[in-house]
This record gives sequence, C-alpha cells and structure tokens, in this order.
Amino acid sequence: MRYLPAGRGDIEKMLRAIGVHNVEELFSSIPEDLRAKGGDDSPAPLTEGQLTSHFAAMAEKNANTGSTPCFTGAGAYDHEIPSVIKHMLLRSEFYTAYTPYQPEISQGTLQAAFEFQTMMADLTGMELCNASLYDGASAAAEAALMAHRLHRGRRVLLAESLNPAYREVVKTYLEHTGLSIDTLPFGVSGRIDPESLVSHVAPDTCAVIVGQPNYFGIVEDLTSIAAALPREPKKPLLVASVPEALSLVLLDPPGSAGVDIVAGEARSFGLPLGYGGPYVGYVSTKTAYVRQMPGRIVGQTSDLDDKRGFVLTLSTREQHIRREKATSNICSNEGLCVLAVTIYLALYGRKKLVELAKLNLSKAEYLKGLLRKRGIEPLFDAPTFNEFAVRLSGKPAEALDRLAEENIIGGYDLSSDYPQLENGLLLCCTERVSAKDCERLADLLGGLS
Repeated sequence: MRYLPAGRGDIEKMLRAIGVHNVEELFSSIPEDLRAKGGDDSPAPLTEGQLTSHFAAMAEKNANTGSTPCFTGAGAYDHEIPSVIKHMLLRSEFYTAYTPYQPEISQGTLQAAFEFQTMMADLTGMELCNASLYDGASAAAEAALMAHRLHRGRRVLLAESLNPAYREVVKTYLEHTGLSIDTLPFGVSGRIDPESLVSHVAPDTCAVIVGQPNYFGIVEDLTSIAAALPREPKKPLLVASVPEALSLVLLDPPGSAGVDIVAGEARSFGLPLGYGGPYVGYVSTKTAYVRQMPGRIVGQTSDLDDKRGFVLTLSTREQHIRREKATSNICSNEGLCVLAVTIYLALYGRKKLVELAKLNLSKAEYLKGLLRKRGIEPLFDAPTFNEFAVRLSGKPAEALDRLAEENIIGGYDLSSDYPQLENGLLLCCTERVSAKDCERLADLLGGLS
C-alpha cells in the first residue's frame, strides 16, 4: 500500500485500541533528557500533487544513473534491466507471499528457485547451488562458517583484495564464534602470489577466501591458488567470492579451477541499484558438501500423477531442525530477487550474455587505453574484467568533485579503504556508459594530471 491516510479520529481509535492516551506515551521509554524540546516546526500541509512535485524537485538535485554516466562499481554494478522483468515479477503464478513451506500452493516460487539454482550452478561450474542468501557479503561469511564445519580448523584467511565491505561482514559474522581471521596480502600485480600464499596458511586454516574478480577488478589465477594450497595436515577449502555475476559468463568457471565453494552476488542480473539493496547472494559447491550449505535447496520430483513438481528439499533454519544442527538462520526469503535473476538469465540466454560480457570488457579496455594516452596508468598490470584501478597525480577526492561538477559519477576513491593506494581511483565500465562518456571522462581526468 503506497498511501495510508490517518485522520485525527483514526489516530484516537488506534491509541485506545493499544491502551494509551496520546502519541507521546508511545515514546515514554526514551529518557526525558534525550527527547526533542519545543513545538512542531513541520511545514504547512501540502496537497498530494504539491508534495509529489516538492520531492521530485529534491530528487533532481541528486546524481543518478538514469541521467548521469556512472563509472563507479566497487560491488554495485550499473546494468540495463529489461522492462519485461518488472512486468513478469507482477505475475502472481510466480510467487507466493512468504516462504514456500507448502509446496502444493508454492509451485511458482519453488520452480523459480530451482531454475535459479540450476543456472547459477552452471555459471559457477559447481555441482549445485542454493537459494535465498541475502547478498554477496553475507554469502562470503556463510561460506567461512561452512568451511569451518567441514574442515574444523579455526582460522580463516581473507584476501586483502577482497571487497572491504565483504571483509567487514565476515568479521562481524565470525566475531563471537571463536574463529580468527588472518589477512592475505596482494602482490605488486594486484593479484595474490601463489608462492607467498603458502606462508600465510596455518595448519588450522579452514578457508581461504579470495575475490574473483577482486576488488581492483583483477582476474585472479584461481587454478594456481588452488594448486598452491598445502594438503597436509588438511587442505583448507578455497572460496571464490564473485561480486560481479556477469564475469562468470567470460571467465573460466571457478569450479573448473579447483574452487570448493563459490559465494557470490547475483544483483547484476536484473536487479536495480539501490542504497543498500536489494541484493541476492548464493553459495555454489560440491554435492559432497550439501549438508553443510546455508539457505535452501529446492528439488524436482514427480507427484502421484507423474507430473513434474518442486519441493523444498533441504532447509537449514534453526526453526526447522534442532538448533544445534542448524547451519544458518537465514530468515528472509529472497524469492522475488531470485525470480528477477531467473527471468533475466532466461531472457538473455547464453549467446546474449556472452555478447553483453564482451561489451563490458571492451568498454573497460577502451577507457583504459584512452587514459593511457593522457598519461594515466593502471595501478596494476594484471588482466581485468569491467573494472580497473588507475593512479592519479592528485587526490582522487578532488578529481571526483570535478567530475561531479560535469555531471559524471566518476569512480571510487581507493584511499578510503587502502591508505597505501592514496592516489588510486577505481573505475568501472558497463554497457550503460557510451564511448562518448568514456572520452569525456578521460579528457577531464587528463586535464587534472
């Protein structure tokens, strides 16, 4: 419901129903010295049309990707969303109000999750995938806990080049578990050095979590990393955290590189950018590890009439099974986001997805070349997908302010997360930026160097 009017009489009825005399009583738990003093200084009431126009005018003051070229990625990638997705999301046969406990009334929701699992397992090169994780950050944290349950070691090795927000979420999840976190530094190329990896793995390391691509947009050599992991006394599980789902279309699947768990973010497939979401995470892994996966697994079966049906096969919430056996407490169903991703992947298909991924890659390389001609070099020399870091001559914050004046969302200042990269600027190109946008950006940054 977008608008819920409440007149004075309605408010009085609600107050009587809950047993209080006035609205102020609802805030009695707040200490008196912390409450606002003085009268209500709200502006005079407006009509609906006036109020809509007022907020529209306020919104126009903000830069947005609908009218402004966006070169910022850093875990949130600006992709086209076909209008058919929103239309299909409104089809009631595809969703139910909440979690699909009763399969006889939840076939739409269950089938969407099943198709999502199938497609994401295929893209990641793993044997199976789950559904209903919140986002890529919590998926990485869930993967760390999953690795601990499988390995029993009490140390998690986090790549320094993993998205800093992901690292913070992992630390929060592990804070009271008794598990400790070690940091795996990146090399001069921006990649993890497989040879130095060995010295950072302790005997009780249960998981090594790396970004693919990493936070700098660099494609890691997962095969070499997997091969470098020590086998004795027990091999730690290798977790690939994939923040940009579109990269899976062009890169070798993590599953073919020796990865044990893929913990990723699928928002790029049909979900809009937003301040904090919605996002949709997933975990893909080997069948042997299925009993330790978080989230839900939907399976396909046949009913008594031999008709195809879908059921909730595994669900790991503590409400469903003994608390000490629960592997997760994922409570919110990400079904609507899962449905959007499923529609997107079915709509594009393999051929169009490859074309889209190549377009992202080529635009990033085009911008990289334009910047080189203007004396702005990449921070690292390893291969990238649609995102890369450059070294500016001045402060990135000043460059970003200048770009904003020219109506360009110009990238992400790396110095806020990596002080050693004080002049580093992270740039991203998707299909939504044009060649002219790239040329404008390059000219403006070149004029500042």
